[in-house]
Amino acid sequence: MSSDKLYSSGEVHEDFTFNEGVAEVFDDMLDRSVPFYRTVIKTTAALIRQLAAPGGTVVDLGCSTGSTLLELARLLPDLQLRFIGLDNAPAMLEKARRKAAMFSKNIEFRQQDITSPDLIGQLAGADVILCNYTMQFIRPLLRQDFVRRLHTALSAGGILLLSEKIVSSHSLLNRKFINIYHEFKREQGYSELEIAAKREALENVLIPFTVEENLSLLRDGGFSWAELHFRWINFASFVAVKQQL
Repeated sequence: MSSDKLYSSGEVHEDFTFNEGVAEVFDDMLDRSVPFYRTVIKTTAALIRQLAAPGGTVVDLGCSTGSTLLELARLLPDLQLRFIGLDNAPAMLEKARRKAAMFSKNIEFRQQDITSPDLIGQLAGADVILCNYTMQFIRPLLRQDFVRRLHTALSAGGILLLSEKIVSSHSLLNRKFINIYHEFKREQGYSELEIAAKREALENVLIPFTVEENLSLLRDGGFSWAELHFRWINFASFVAVKQQL
């Protein structure tokens, strides 16, 4: 796994994009930038085991290099699930396919703009939808329609598992949370220059919501219930279930 040195110079030449350079170091970037990343994947597997039926289809939106689906396939082999990863970045999908070819045969990757109206067709028959650290990159005005499309596409009793970076509605707490998060990144070996440059690159690209705003999106999107199931400072994970017929 290549080490993330994208912003080691402290220079930012463009907004953050999921290009070939990012794809090459993305696995290391996730491990060092998202607190409890692997814990959330294990919790996701536990929720799927408790809430989903064997033989179902799991679709990961914004699957990047496929790490989440590969880990779920490893943790849930007895459920005989079908895994599909969707992403609009060819470099990410190329790496995902290389990894899956080495470790698993029941995972398929497709290039897809998940904000496109034809997403529903790609999700037909999905029993579980994953949307991890992805919706935060969708323009805020488009998010409610996006969630409604996910609800429409899910089978009755289907599950949406969502993880996002979040903000606090309290300005002082929000600043303190950011300080704690930056300390976490320093502990992972990122320099002050790298932290500042990455924040600048993401400033106009990643727009986080509060916990309450994310829950409202899910409930207003049609889900019969939605709950926060994990939180660390300014990262949160949610589970939402579509009502049975």
